[in-house]
Amino acid sequence: MLTLFHHPFCPHSRFVRLAFAELGLAARLVEERTWERREEFLVLNPAGTTPVLVEEGVPPVPGPAIIAEYLEDTRQSPLMPRDVGTRVEVRRLMSWFNDKFFEEVSGSLVMERIYKRHIAVEHGGGPPDTETLRAARSNIRYHLAYVGWLVRTRDWLAGNSLSYADLAAAAHLSAVDYLGDVPWDEDETAKAWYARIKSRPAFRTLLNETLPGLPPSPSYADLDF
Repeated sequence: MLTLFHHPFCPHSRFVRLAFAELGLAARLVEERTWERREEFLVLNPAGTTPVLVEEGVPPVPGPAIIAEYLEDTRQSPLMPRDVGTRVEVRRLMSWFNDKFFEEVSGSLVMERIYKRHIAVEHGGGPPDTETLRAARSNIRYHLAYVGWLVRTRDWLAGNSLSYADLAAAAHLSAVDYLGDVPWDEDETAKAWYARIKSRPAFRTLLNETLPGLPPSPSYADLDF
């Protein structure tokens, strides 16, 4: 049995959950509020970040990239191409979204607009920082343009087939889209790619999740947005 310690709106957790769904893997989901710094969770991952995958007989597997590699090592996966050059491209784009996009866009927006609602003020919670929000909303524009450029040159982000690269990008964009902070009208190609991927069965569970007191944007669950 796979157990995934996650947060429903952690973009990295969403990436792993999409991968599970695409691969037909069932997992027990344990919601983890990382800001609570639970001792039991820190034993699993001293970095204190989600997601963390636990499977009997192996050490805890922390982080989206390491979990993806673990799935490659232990399961047959069509999400990582066999061609060496394309595998490099998939890994490059996974890093682009899980690291760069997270740092510049999704991590900031999720922290400011979701996590800080539950964190005590003395521990960094409270109202969102307007400068941080402004920077993230500005940064997303060139990332969206990059997605559009990639899709105009190939069938999927990394090549001719769906890969971990598409799941990483879609996971981060889904969290931002819930908040209504994706300017979809600025790139129709990126929008069409996202509509295609969020129409896949693997996306259904994510699109059904909501936050009390913070409803999703109108486009979030609309497959024809």
